[in-house]
Amino acid sequence: MRSRTPAHAVIRTMLILGLFVSMSEPRMATAQFPEIRSGDAVPRDVREMYDRGLQFLIQTQQEDGDWPNNQGGAGVAGMALMCFLASGEDPNYGKYSGNIKRAIRSIINQQNDDTGYFGGSMYHHGFAMLALAEAYGTVDDRNLWVGASETRGEKHSIGEALELAVRSAITSQKQNSLGAWRYSPSGNDADTSVAGAVLMGLLATRNAGIEVPDESIDRAISYFVKMTAPSGQVAYSGGIGGFDESLARISIATLVYAVARRKDLDQYKQTLKYLTDRLQGGSSGHGGVEYQRYYQAQALFQGDFDAWEKWNKNLIRELKTIQLEDGSFRGSHGTHVSSCLNMLALAVNFRFLPIYER
Repeated sequence: MRSRTPAHAVIRTMLILGLFVSMSEPRMATAQFPEIRSGDAVPRDVREMYDRGLQFLIQTQQEDGDWPNNQGGAGVAGMALMCFLASGEDPNYGKYSGNIKRAIRSIINQQNDDTGYFGGSMYHHGFAMLALAEAYGTVDDRNLWVGASETRGEKHSIGEALELAVRSAITSQKQNSLGAWRYSPSGNDADTSVAGAVLMGLLATRNAGIEVPDESIDRAISYFVKMTAPSGQVAYSGGIGGFDESLARISIATLVYAVARRKDLDQYKQTLKYLTDRLQGGSSGHGGVEYQRYYQAQALFQGDFDAWEKWNKNLIRELKTIQLEDGSFRGSHGTHVSSCLNMLALAVNFRFLPIYER
């Protein structure tokens, strides 16, 4: 297993102190444009909404570290974990460190020790893998299992769990004739929504320093290329849904092209143009508006910073009107998933998650 210097934790600490130090290491020097990371202060409305959302997650976290969900997988804990990590608080000694450790243990406890699968569906697998990748290198897991009473499987480290998760995703992809993923790890068809969740998990894991074969990334990107129309619209699965408007799917494709460093593709330019031409309105598709917000925030931030700023101002105004008194958000995916998706769309303002780096 490769080791990873907790560089993102160092950056987070420096930013909280209001410092910026030039770094000579090439990877860190180019990871994020300094003027973007050290731009205007986070709007007060964003900070207040986000803090209320975190209080909701604190109040509803279960003893085993998970959150209520009826889907049977680790993806919900993964989303909530990312919400805490994105806050900017020290993940090892800050006020959310206990919630973070319990969430990580919950995710690893739900992983199959033999296959590496996180259960529920490949959606859960993708979001759980993404969350652990964001924690890897920022969370010191040497004492992760000390005093843990909810252990169900092997006491893996974050890195070990990630390596197992990558193996599971690649095994699933290899037996898939389309080179992507569907709900079941043994599925032979694919769709751009599930495939986006798994591919983002793999890209984040690769960025964290865990080995992910280039062939796996290339096959998945090839699938998205085939599913992208010249108009910039993105199909769902084969003939299902066709090339109808879904800003969620278009955002997913834009994001995976960007994070995979394939901005040279015509398909990337087409999907980004579709998004920037429609900053207001448009159809979210079957995933729901919270799902659209989650991906659209990241896609615009990666692709067109000025467009993201305009879109983000409207997002803040909209979420202010719908956040409930307890800090949660209602939506089509249930309270906890909908709350996490909306909070993570806001979290782009903080830019602390490694996957949110440009």
